[in-house]
Amino acid sequence: GFRRSSESDDPDKPLLYVLRGLGLTAAKFGCGLGQCGACTVLLDGNAVRSCQVPVSAAAGKTVTTLEGLGTSGNPHPLQKAFIAEQVPQCGYCTNGMIMSAAGLLSQNKKPNEADIRSALDGNLCRCGTHVRVVAAVMRAAQGG
Repeated sequence: GFRRSSESDDPDKPLLYVLRGLGLTAAKFGCGLGQCGACTVLLDGNAVRSCQVPVSAAAGKTVTTLEGLGTSGNPHPLQKAFIAEQVPQCGYCTNGMIMSAAGLLSQNKKPNEADIRSALDGNLCRCGTHVRVVAAVMRAAQGG
């Protein structure tokens, strides 16, 4: 949960703004309408668009950003797989895609391609890396 601070005094303030104000900048501002997925974080393990979630809705819940998944020394399996599959191009959408995939894998340990495509359907990528993203999520789900 969040401690009361000047960052969270407004209960309607988008969670994204609070996270970024705390220095957690992996969640990106994209469209501000919940349509692009760049701001995706996990709220109690479920992928949500943090630009659309008021900070009050996160009270008492676990919020996980990309910074909480892994480190450069000990990356999360999804981070390893995204690197192995050479997913990132410009990188703006990548964090949101990883977080959407993490939400999927927390609920479905062995997703098929259709499951992955459905879970990532709302994550937009203008660089066209979708095929590599699906391959990376499959790789992570298979443990490698």
